Amino acid sequence: MLDMFALIAVRRGDDAALEQLISKYTPYVTTVIRGVGDGSITVEDVEEIASDVFFALWQNVGKPNPLKLKAYLGQIARNKAKNRLRSRKEELPFEDDWIADEGETLVDGLTRESEQNAVKSAVLSLSEPDREIFLRHYYQLQTVTMIADEMKMGESAIKHRLDRGRLKLKAILIKGGNSNE
Repeated sequence: MLDMFALIAVRRGDDAALEQLISKYTPYVTTVIRGVGDGSITVEDVEEIASDVFFALWQNVGKPNPLKLKAYLGQIARNKAKNRLRSRKEELPFEDDWIADEGETLVDGLTRESEQNAVKSAVLSLSEPDREIFLRHYYQLQTVTMIADEMKMGESAIKHRLDRGRLKLKAILIKGGNSNE
C-alpha cells in the first residue's frame, strides 16, 4: 500500500518519494542484477544498471501496478543486466577472435572460424521464437525452466522447440556442408 502512495507522489514530482522507493528496492534490484550476471558484472556496472532501473521507473512512473512494483523493477533489472552482458559479447576486440589454441595452425583456426560462422548463420536463420529459445539456452546458458518462465511458455513447449531447432540446424549444416563438395 505504501508503494501506491509513493508512486502517486513520484507522479506528482515528489523527489523524496522516489528516494524512498530507491532506498527500499535497491537491495532487491542489485541482487537481481548480480544473479543475472553470475559474477561477471562488476560492482560499478551493478551500480550503473541499478541507477538505470530507477531512471526507467522515473520515466515510466505511470506504468507499473503499485501492487506489482517489485516484480516490475525485477524485470527491468533482469533486462538491463542481460543487455549489458550482450553488449559485452559484441565488444570483443577483433584480435581475441584470432587467438589460436596451443598447437592450432592458421588453417585450423580458419577452419574453426568458418565452422563457427556456419553455425551462427544457421542459428540466425531459425524463425522466432525458436531462435530466441535456442540462443537463450545454448548461448546465454539459461535453463528450460528460466526460458519458460520468462517467455510465458510451458517447459514441454520449450523442450520441443529446442529438439526441433537442433534438427533444423543439423539439416541446414549438412545441406551447407554438401553444397561445398
